[in-house]
Amino acid sequence: MILGLTGSVAMGKSTTAALFREEGVPVWDADAAVHALYSDGGAAVPAIAALVPEAVPDVSVDRTVLREAFLEDPALSRAVEEIVHPLVARDRATFLADHDGCILCDVPLLFETGGEAWCNRVVVVTAPPHVQRERFLARPGMDDAAFEAILARQMPDAEKRARADFVIDTSHGIDAARRDVQRILKEVGCAKS
Repeated sequence: MILGLTGSVAMGKSTTAALFREEGVPVWDADAAVHALYSDGGAAVPAIAALVPEAVPDVSVDRTVLREAFLEDPALSRAVEEIVHPLVARDRATFLADHDGCILCDVPLLFETGGEAWCNRVVVVTAPPHVQRERFLARPGMDDAAFEAILARQMPDAEKRARADFVIDTSHGIDAARRDVQRILKEVGCAKS
Protein backbone atom coordinates (compact mmCIF):
# COMPACT_ATOMS: atom_id res chain seq x y z
CA MET A 1 0.00 0.00 0.00
CA ILE A 2 1.65 3.21 -1.17
CA LEU A 3 0.09 6.34 0.30
CA GLY A 4 1.01 9.62 -1.32
CA LEU A 5 1.11 12.63 1.00
CA THR A 6 0.93 16.08 -0.53
CA GLY A 7 -0.32 19.59 0.03
CA SER A 8 0.66 23.12 -0.82
CA VAL A 9 3.51 24.93 0.87
CA ALA A 10 3.18 25.52 4.65
CA MET A 11 0.14 23.28 5.03
CA GLY A 12 1.71 20.92 7.58
CA LYS A 13 3.04 18.09 5.41
CA SER A 14 6.20 17.46 7.44
CA THR A 15 4.30 17.35 10.71
CA THR A 16 1.73 14.99 9.21
CA ALA A 17 4.45 12.74 7.78
CA ALA A 18 5.95 12.55 11.29
CA LEU A 19 2.56 11.39 12.60
CA PHE A 20 2.54 8.54 10.06
CA ARG A 21 6.10 7.68 11.14
CA GLU A 22 4.91 7.56 14.77
CA GLU A 23 2.39 4.93 13.66
CA GLY A 24 5.22 2.78 12.30
CA VAL A 25 4.82 3.68 8.63
CA PRO A 26 8.10 4.03 6.67
CA VAL A 27 8.21 7.50 5.09
CA TRP A 28 10.04 8.45 1.92
CA ASP A 29 10.53 12.22 1.80
CA ALA A 30 10.99 13.83 -1.64
CA ASP A 31 12.40 17.01 -0.10
CA ALA A 32 15.01 15.01 1.83
CA ALA A 33 15.93 13.21 -1.40
CA VAL A 34 16.41 16.58 -3.12
CA HIS A 35 18.53 17.86 -0.20
CA ALA A 36 20.79 14.81 -0.60
CA LEU A 37 21.02 15.38 -4.37
CA TYR A 38 22.00 19.03 -3.74
CA SER A 39 24.56 18.29 -1.03
CA ASP A 40 28.30 17.66 -1.33
CA GLY A 41 28.70 14.69 -3.66
CA GLY A 42 25.01 14.78 -4.64
CA ALA A 43 24.19 13.51 -8.10
CA ALA A 44 22.46 16.76 -9.16
CA VAL A 45 25.31 19.11 -8.23
CA PRO A 46 27.36 18.93 -11.47
CA ALA A 47 24.36 19.44 -13.79
CA ILE A 48 22.99 22.33 -11.72
CA ALA A 49 26.47 23.90 -11.59
CA ALA A 50 26.56 23.81 -15.39
CA LEU A 51 23.07 25.32 -15.66
CA VAL A 52 23.22 27.90 -12.82
CA PRO A 53 26.89 28.32 -11.83
CA GLU A 54 26.15 30.96 -9.16
CA ALA A 55 23.94 28.43 -7.32
CA VAL A 56 26.92 26.12 -6.70
CA PRO A 57 29.54 28.33 -5.03
CA ASP A 58 31.52 25.34 -3.71
CA VAL A 59 30.61 21.64 -3.56
CA SER A 60 26.86 21.87 -2.98
CA VAL A 61 23.80 23.73 -4.29
CA ASP A 62 22.89 26.91 -2.45
CA ARG A 63 19.10 26.59 -2.41
CA THR A 64 18.60 30.27 -1.57
CA VAL A 65 20.57 31.36 -4.64
CA LEU A 66 18.74 28.78 -6.75
CA ARG A 67 15.34 30.01 -5.48
CA GLU A 68 16.35 33.61 -6.34
CA ALA A 69 17.36 32.46 -9.83
CA PHE A 70 13.91 30.87 -10.25
CA LEU A 71 12.26 34.17 -9.29
CA GLU A 72 14.30 35.98 -11.97
CA ASP A 73 13.78 33.29 -14.63
CA PRO A 74 10.74 31.03 -14.06
CA ALA A 75 11.72 28.83 -17.04
CA LEU A 76 14.86 27.87 -15.15
CA SER A 77 12.73 25.92 -12.67
CA ARG A 78 11.62 23.55 -15.47
CA ALA A 79 15.20 22.95 -16.56
CA VAL A 80 16.25 22.08 -13.01
CA GLU A 81 13.22 19.79 -12.62
CA GLU A 82 14.31 17.90 -15.75
CA ILE A 83 17.63 17.23 -14.01
CA VAL A 84 16.29 16.47 -10.54
CA HIS A 85 13.03 14.56 -11.11
CA PRO A 86 14.61 11.43 -12.66
CA LEU A 87 17.15 11.30 -9.82
CA VAL A 88 14.39 11.66 -7.23
CA ALA A 89 12.38 8.91 -8.94
CA ARG A 90 15.39 6.59 -8.74
CA ASP A 91 15.78 7.34 -5.01
CA ARG A 92 12.06 6.65 -4.44
CA ALA A 93 12.24 3.36 -6.36
CA THR A 94 15.14 2.22 -4.18
CA PHE A 95 13.21 3.12 -1.00
CA LEU A 96 10.09 1.27 -2.18
CA ALA A 97 12.16 -1.79 -3.09
CA ASP A 98 13.69 -1.79 0.41
CA HIS A 99 10.33 -1.62 2.26
CA ASP A 100 7.07 -3.50 2.17
CA GLY A 101 3.62 -3.19 3.69
CA CYS A 102 2.25 0.30 4.07
CA ILE A 103 4.59 3.07 2.87
CA LEU A 104 4.06 6.83 2.83
CA CYS A 105 5.65 8.97 0.13
CA ASP A 106 5.78 12.65 1.13
CA VAL A 107 5.83 14.55 -2.19
CA PRO A 108 5.05 18.29 -2.26
CA LEU A 109 4.40 18.31 -6.02
CA LEU A 110 2.70 14.92 -6.23
CA PHE A 111 -0.18 15.96 -8.49
CA GLU A 112 1.93 18.46 -10.44
CA THR A 113 4.35 15.67 -11.44
CA GLY A 114 1.73 12.96 -12.05
CA GLY A 115 2.90 11.06 -8.95
CA GLU A 116 -0.60 9.97 -7.98
CA ALA A 117 -0.27 7.35 -10.73
CA TRP A 118 2.14 5.26 -8.62
CA CYS A 119 0.17 5.71 -5.37
CA ASN A 120 -2.68 3.51 -4.16
CA ARG A 121 -4.26 6.39 -2.23
CA VAL A 122 -3.49 10.11 -1.81
CA VAL A 123 -3.67 12.13 1.41
CA VAL A 124 -3.79 15.92 1.07
CA VAL A 125 -2.97 18.20 3.99
CA THR A 126 -4.67 21.56 4.04
CA ALA A 127 -5.22 24.65 6.17
CA PRO A 128 -7.07 27.93 5.63
CA PRO A 129 -5.19 30.44 3.43
CA HIS A 130 -4.46 32.84 6.31
CA VAL A 131 -2.91 30.00 8.36
CA GLN A 132 -0.83 28.90 5.38
CA ARG A 133 0.52 32.42 4.76
CA GLU A 134 1.26 32.94 8.46
CA ARG A 135 3.19 29.65 8.65
CA PHE A 136 5.17 30.42 5.50
CA LEU A 137 6.12 33.94 6.55
CA ALA A 138 7.28 32.62 9.96
CA ARG A 139 10.03 30.63 8.19
CA PRO A 140 13.48 32.24 8.14
CA GLY A 141 14.15 34.39 5.07
CA MET A 142 10.68 34.04 3.56
CA ASP A 143 8.57 36.92 2.27
CA ASP A 144 5.39 37.56 0.30
CA ALA A 145 7.21 37.44 -3.07
CA ALA A 146 8.63 34.00 -2.34
CA PHE A 147 5.23 32.82 -1.10
CA GLU A 148 3.46 33.97 -4.27
CA ALA A 149 6.18 32.49 -6.50
CA ILE A 150 5.89 29.08 -4.83
CA LEU A 151 2.08 29.13 -4.96
CA ALA A 152 2.24 29.95 -8.68
CA ARG A 153 4.11 26.67 -9.29
CA GLN A 154 1.68 24.59 -7.23
CA MET A 155 -1.78 23.29 -8.04
CA PRO A 156 -4.44 25.25 -6.10
CA ASP A 157 -5.33 23.76 -2.71
CA ALA A 158 -9.00 23.33 -3.66
CA GLU A 159 -8.05 21.23 -6.68
CA LYS A 160 -5.71 19.06 -4.58
CA ARG A 161 -8.46 18.47 -2.03
CA ALA A 162 -10.91 17.55 -4.79
CA ARG A 163 -8.48 14.93 -6.15
CA ALA A 164 -7.57 13.46 -2.74
CA ASP A 165 -8.74 10.19 -1.27
CA PHE A 166 -8.26 11.67 2.21
CA VAL A 167 -7.92 15.26 3.49
CA ILE A 168 -6.33 16.29 6.78
CA ASP A 169 -6.95 19.87 7.93
CA THR A 170 -3.88 20.66 10.03
CA SER A 171 -5.34 23.87 11.46
CA HIS A 172 -7.29 21.89 14.09
CA GLY A 173 -4.15 20.95 16.06
CA ILE A 174 -1.80 18.01 16.34
CA ASP A 175 -4.19 15.72 18.22
CA ALA A 176 -6.89 16.06 15.55
CA ALA A 177 -4.31 15.42 12.82
CA ARG A 178 -3.07 12.33 14.70
CA ARG A 179 -6.63 10.97 14.91
CA ASP A 180 -7.04 11.57 11.16
CA VAL A 181 -3.81 9.67 10.45
CA GLN A 182 -4.94 6.76 12.62
CA ARG A 183 -8.37 6.73 10.92
CA ILE A 184 -6.78 6.69 7.45
CA LEU A 185 -4.40 3.86 8.38
CA LYS A 186 -7.30 1.85 9.74
CA GLU A 187 -9.36 2.45 6.62
CA VAL A 188 -6.57 1.30 4.26
CA GLY A 189 -5.72 -1.71 6.41
CA CYS A 190 -2.40 -0.41 7.73
CA ALA A 191 -3.27 0.33 11.36
CA LYS A 192 -1.00 -0.93 14.13
CA SER A 193 -2.23 -4.26 15.49
